[in-house]
Amino acid sequence: MSSETLPTLTETSNVERKQGLSEDQEESQTPRLGEVFEQISKRQMKKLIKQKQWEEQRELRKQKRKEKRKRKKLERQCQLESNSDGNDRKRIRRHVVQSTLRLIIDCSFDDLMILKDIKKLHKQIQRCYAENRRALHPVQFYLTSHGGQLKKNMDENDKGWVNWKDIYIKPEHYSELIKKEDLIYLTSDSPNILKELDESKAYVIGGLVDHNHHKGLTYKQASDYGIDHAQLPLGNFVKMNSRKVLAVNHVFEIILEYLETRNWQEAFFTILPQRKGAVPTDKACESSSHDKQSARVEGGLDSDSSEEDYSRNELDSQHEGEKQDKENSTESTVNSITH
Repeated sequence: MSSETLPTLTETSNVERKQGLSEDQEESQTPRLGEVFEQISKRQMKKLIKQKQWEEQRELRKQKRKEKRKRKKLERQCQLESNSDGNDRKRIRRHVVQSTLRLIIDCSFDDLMILKDIKKLHKQIQRCYAENRRALHPVQFYLTSHGGQLKKNMDENDKGWVNWKDIYIKPEHYSELIKKEDLIYLTSDSPNILKELDESKAYVIGGLVDHNHHKGLTYKQASDYGIDHAQLPLGNFVKMNSRKVLAVNHVFEIILEYLETRNWQEAFFTILPQRKGAVPTDKACESSSHDKQSARVEGGLDSDSSEEDYSRNELDSQHEGEKQDKENSTESTVNSITH
């Protein structure tokens, strides 16, 4: 063997030794399968099994979704074919008659509300929009002084508002958009009672969720701007347990209902929630007179019972007197016998 081949063999053996050592180290560092299973808890094991099953069934789920879409498509086609008599929603929508009445939600009270109340107002506006879209006589819907916290909340939680249809969302104040003589501010503090709706006018609803913290604010604003104001004829038709201040969406929906029925009482009782304890004024009068009569009857019964108690007491006193006389006579008789 030549001297040149010796270093080569030495280097080869060193490399093999290093590889063997590295493999041994990897084996020693890599935990065995049993050790891995021992380290994982039962809950983690269940999760791993479920995840594996979910991945295995991915194609099956995809297939099921495709079949569901096909089935729904067939159902829709069958429904369109069966609706040849014109009772589908799109054809019903054609009977809608747009009202010329303008209904404005005044959002200029943004700085008077906390975020919680802003979110409530946002939900009420959403409800107004949805009801107006469904109404048989939808109004010209305006949202004025739109900005501040309300706009920020709508941008964050309801990005689709920018695509709303049949609504005018304006950053300007309503007084800048509509003539003063056309405006009527709806406020429960107004002394004027609204009898009819004039569809040539623009009615303003104060967009304020204040929990009674700012009484008379909308009335004051209407007076300051020199515009007409009125309140809904709630007291003429409804007796309520709670205050007459209604939520924004309730006022909005009552007006939509009135435009359809032309009946205030029907509009109020269709829209007002049960928690308000609303009853018709005539029934409220009947119940109050009935309460008075029952109170009188109860008073009469009380007087009769007191007389009865008095006579009973009188009889009891007579019995006690007779008993006392008998006892006295018995004692005198005993005394005479003993003596």
